[in-house]
Amino acid sequence: MRLLIVGTLGGQLTKASQIAMQRGAQVTQAVDVEGALKVLRSGRGADLLMVDVGLDIAYLLAKLQEERVHVPIVACGVETDAQAAVSAIRAGAKEYIPLPPDAEMIAAVLAAVAQDRGDLIYRDDAMASVVKLAEQIAPSDASVLITGESGTGKEVIARHVHKCSNRKDKPFISINCAAIPEHLLESELFGHEKGAFTGAVARRIGKFEEADGGTLLLDEISEMDVRLQAKLLRAIQERVIDRVGGTRPVPVNIRILATSNRDLAESVRQGSFREDLLFRLNVVNLKLPPLRERPADILELAHFFIKHYAEVNGVQPLPFSLEARQALTINQWPGNVRELENTMHRAVLLAHGVEIGVDAIRMPDGSPIVASAAGPASIAAQAAEAVSRSFVGRTVADVERDLILDTLDHCLGNRTHAAKILGISIRTLRNKLNQYTDEGTQVPGPGEVRAGY
Repeated sequence: MRLLIVGTLGGQLTKASQIAMQRGAQVTQAVDVEGALKVLRSGRGADLLMVDVGLDIAYLLAKLQEERVHVPIVACGVETDAQAAVSAIRAGAKEYIPLPPDAEMIAAVLAAVAQDRGDLIYRDDAMASVVKLAEQIAPSDASVLITGESGTGKEVIARHVHKCSNRKDKPFISINCAAIPEHLLESELFGHEKGAFTGAVARRIGKFEEADGGTLLLDEISEMDVRLQAKLLRAIQERVIDRVGGTRPVPVNIRILATSNRDLAESVRQGSFREDLLFRLNVVNLKLPPLRERPADILELAHFFIKHYAEVNGVQPLPFSLEARQALTINQWPGNVRELENTMHRAVLLAHGVEIGVDAIRMPDGSPIVASAAGPASIAAQAAEAVSRSFVGRTVADVERDLILDTLDHCLGNRTHAAKILGISIRTLRNKLNQYTDEGTQVPGPGEVRAGY
């Protein structure tokens, strides 16, 4: 966890810094907004900014957006700064922390930001064999390609490889190649020089340099434009990069991990992925099995998520009823661990009584996650009947729209997760949602579902 403290507040932020370091955070400090921007441009990076509420937070957020730096901000101020706190939240700060700092509140904020679901929870032999291989190859510097369906935990296993490696005390930097527009991804990866393009007001260090000495995860690398793949191949082979607008190569010392939910060999045949890049990345392949093929993990993960979200929502974790356990193990979980996690979050909110019953295990629209505790054949027959009833007489465009919006509801508005489940790029999903919005259809934002769901 990398924390950047901005401002002083008469020494109170220094106390907050000390508490954060005691909680395991790596802390950097800057006296003002310009100093904070210099730190972020330099490649030292941050996962969270704690900013003096008296500074111009709106200006800081505008500069970060202009320079395409994505990092959450928490405002800090004395308890009498009520109006300043409201202004900071309206400007875009995620949270407000009153000072003098409370150790438990600082810990809670750090935990919320660091919530990357980095816990490696497994019991099934199928997953155990993957973890064993990951730990075996972790001490090397070999590139690793991590494959598997959306939601199987590819980033979690990538972080585990880093934690077991000789680079564990160095940065672990992740970039989602699907979430960044093509024309911006090169700058995000390799950085840029001042004046390289409109908006490049200063030199910016990219993810390659930010990860120097550590590990760089290229998430969903299959979405990278084939023209940029050539530059990536050179960086991996020669361990040097060229900043956008730069005149000299910059050496880097990193280990590359990459993930994909697509068949990259098929992408090579289609011409959308370079074969030589695939060979460079796929020194070791960690293939994660889908959740339906690791049944022993389902209840283990379900209990973990119930405990976590009970704590987040301030309620007591409840045990599952027998019927609920049967429903969980029967379900096919097409969205894998991510779908299970979202379902358990809802179960915590919907449960009543002394246990979590099957009535609390529901889809975002309120329908049961499985039709009953009957066998898979019975469920399949019911599903086929429902499909035939719901599709007849409708256009392909209508069915596609409902599928996309229902999936987005299921992912609580998370577009990246929804795109992965749908098997489309984030750009395609974004274009579809813009089209639906223009047509007057309600589109859920992050953490939301449509009215009536």
